[in-house]
Amino acid sequence: MSELFHSLFDWYMANLNYFTIALLMAIESTFLPLPSEVVVPFAAYKAAQGQLNIFGVVLFGTIGALCGSLFNYFLSKYLGRPLVYKFADSGPGKLFLLSKEKIEHAENYFVRNGRSSTFIGRLVPGIRHLISIPAGLAKMNLRDFILYTFVGAGIWNIILAIIGYYLYEIREQIFPYLGYILLVLGAGFVAYLVLKTRKKNNRPV
Repeated sequence: MSELFHSLFDWYMANLNYFTIALLMAIESTFLPLPSEVVVPFAAYKAAQGQLNIFGVVLFGTIGALCGSLFNYFLSKYLGRPLVYKFADSGPGKLFLLSKEKIEHAENYFVRNGRSSTFIGRLVPGIRHLISIPAGLAKMNLRDFILYTFVGAGIWNIILAIIGYYLYEIREQIFPYLGYILLVLGAGFVAYLVLKTRKKNNRPV
């Protein structure tokens, strides 16, 4: 199991470049469950090794996040609230870990904070990848949406890049355990999703 994990990890790192950074961050910023924490920090780690440029990592990660957010924005804007909520409660929507409650939570956050929520929301776990949906439903001004999203995503990516860069600095202390640390984190994330799904299914109607 450990050897397989290390092989997959080596393959992932070998194929992590500016294009894949942008692509993965675009996916992360849609409704698909792909955390940015498994993209930017590792790209920054490669940058610390001299294989990538740290500014390029942040730039392409932010461009990707903006593209994914624009996908959500336009999809929500043209589908409208009834279809968005219907999809969130459908089988495919649940497959992507969506729900009516999550969309409502993001929409309420948007209503409370207005346009700035597309900036602040990029820094809030659970809201970050969904905040573009209520922005699209509200038909937020596109120029403002792009500006707030780009700045918010940029700040978040800088934070993640600093973490990845720092990991390289302490690599000798943690490298022997890095694979196990990542395995535990990955298993913890999966367990969290399973428990959350079970809790929702056991909730009284």
